[in-house]
Amino acid sequence: MTNSNLLPVPEQEPLFLLDDLWKSRFDGKNRVNVLEGVSASVEAGRIVTVVGPSGSGKSTLMLLLNRLEEPDSGRITYLGRDLREWNVLDLRRQVGMVFQQPVMLSGSVRENVLYGPRLVGEERDSDPEALLGRVGLDPSLADRDARELSGGQQQRVALARVLANYPAVLLLDEPTSALDENASRMIEELVVGLQREKGLTCIWVTHDLSQALRLDGETWVFDSGRLVESGSTMEVLSQPRHPAAREYLKSRLERGEAR
Repeated sequence: MTNSNLLPVPEQEPLFLLDDLWKSRFDGKNRVNVLEGVSASVEAGRIVTVVGPSGSGKSTLMLLLNRLEEPDSGRITYLGRDLREWNVLDLRRQVGMVFQQPVMLSGSVRENVLYGPRLVGEERDSDPEALLGRVGLDPSLADRDARELSGGQQQRVALARVLANYPAVLLLDEPTSALDENASRMIEELVVGLQREKGLTCIWVTHDLSQALRLDGETWVFDSGRLVESGSTMEVLSQPRHPAAREYLKSRLERGEAR
């Protein structure tokens, strides 16, 4: 992996700047707010874990950062430039996303990994076998039908597909929630290794507080569409200040997490 989308970050400028983001959806009868006035910043090279109850807006935020959805109001800047000014294809090459349920395209593992480079005519510069090895898969799987792989293998193929674009940012929306503990730890170690080696910025949604502690870095706590707490992971998980954050973390700890 010699190519890179790690563009220089303007001095004193956050990689991502989120300014008063609002997003709503219809619930069948009424329009309800999914995000309410979210403002935050992400520094380059950081790992940010995003936690909070189901339906609190975490996944919606990830979709906005990748422009799979647009905010109703507010502004996101990436590298000092309004996200809406970016060419979507260019943005998604730099800001890769791995979903909770890996989506395998019809065809071989090789074809899945090469999907991004083929879109921009860079297939010849990619080495799918090397990428498979990088995510802990046997390169001999390259010609297997991607849809016949196990869930853990498919998740690693999905990660290899994102890495084929040499992203600067990884958005990970509960990528290990459906995996067993060993597969989950492997994905964690892989992402942390890439973050340290390549200086990647990682934003990781998780319901597992123990995972947040292992990933370390910074943690954001969401509740009812609002960002109610942020800071270093250890500080947020051990000494939450906001009542909603305290209640959420207490409920998770009572289930035996992050002891």
